[in-house]
Amino acid sequence: MVPLVLRGLTVTVMAAGRKSDRLITVVPYIALVCSIGLIALGDLAGVPHQPWPVIGGALAVTAAWLFWWVTMHPEWEQHRGKMAVFFGGLIVLIFVLVWSSPLFGFFAWTGYLFTAYALRSRWMVAGGVLVAIPTGLSQAGGFYVLDEKSAWPVIAVLLVINIGVSGLMIKVTAKADERAARQVQVIDELAEANARLAEALKENEGLHAQLMVQAREAGKLDERQRMAGEIHDVLAQGLTGIVTQLEAAGSPGADRDRHLEAAKKLARDSLTEARRSVHALRPRTLDAAALPDAIGEVMTSWSRLSGVGAELVTTGPARPLLPEIETTLLRTAQEALANVARHASAERVTLTLSYMEDVVTLDVHDDGAGFDPAAPRTSGEKGGYGLVAMKERLRRIAGTLEVESEPGGGTALSACVPALFAGAAA
Repeated sequence: MVPLVLRGLTVTVMAAGRKSDRLITVVPYIALVCSIGLIALGDLAGVPHQPWPVIGGALAVTAAWLFWWVTMHPEWEQHRGKMAVFFGGLIVLIFVLVWSSPLFGFFAWTGYLFTAYALRSRWMVAGGVLVAIPTGLSQAGGFYVLDEKSAWPVIAVLLVINIGVSGLMIKVTAKADERAARQVQVIDELAEANARLAEALKENEGLHAQLMVQAREAGKLDERQRMAGEIHDVLAQGLTGIVTQLEAAGSPGADRDRHLEAAKKLARDSLTEARRSVHALRPRTLDAAALPDAIGEVMTSWSRLSGVGAELVTTGPARPLLPEIETTLLRTAQEALANVARHASAERVTLTLSYMEDVVTLDVHDDGAGFDPAAPRTSGEKGGYGLVAMKERLRRIAGTLEVESEPGGGTALSACVPALFAGAAA
């Protein structure tokens, strides 16, 4: 938009400049030709004038003066010294022409055009007065009336009128020049602003490309983290359960068929969940039930396989949450129970799902061996990658995870997520 505005203003100023140039380069010559015609007609009426050779010589010199200074060298308009010489010579020639014939007053008024063309500021006033003198004299009858004392009052009145007209024209011209100067200044400022805008747009293109690259990399990293969490929550837990059931089936006196059946069920469920994880689908249990029921189903199945007693308590009115939030809470419950089975040696686990106005919390408390949360751990030790995975999952939905535990005192996990309900108004 800015370049179009600049081009429009530039075209307007250039068009005005070309119109002014045409006036300066054409009108004076036309005025000279018309003056000759008037003199020829005045000759028939007895209007006095100098001999035709004098008139012709003055006419030729004036035309040559205009042609050399204006037509041939328009660039000299910007040179103040040369324009002063040109205007001074033009005033002398106007006086000579009016002396040759008062009818050259028809040409004398074009001097006002050259006042604005060649002079600036206060010199325009002086130039206007110089043009007004021969113009008024020609209107009074030329130099021939200077010998008549009765003509002097008329000459004085005409001079005052012409000086007044000259002053008015100069004022109008000065205002026009001021507006033109402001236009040029505005165009220059707009051109500078346009250049800065173009530079900023170019810089923004580079930043946009950089942000796109960073966004793609962030998307890749986020997807890797998601898949890592899914592998840990689905495949690792499933494989751990399968190994546990197979080891139990090989124990002396164990119900081999029951453990093998449980291992096969775990394998099927893990395979189904793995496929859903690849396609970023909700866990199967959430498709068939509400979140409290889905967590209860997971807890019941886990309790049956692990032999650890478990209880689920739900507080507050249960409402459907956004799918991402429900999936995260379900995966957190699965991981917390898996950690209890692997590390806690607990006899009892309590899960509390609390629906509040702004947040939803899931608390998992066991009476197991516990551990020191401040102690450094590796991914293979108790509470290693499982806690990291839970924190990463919760962080992606602006949730938090707090862990309280001590050796011999059990462990309590508290996951807190925003209460963004499905179907709620934005």
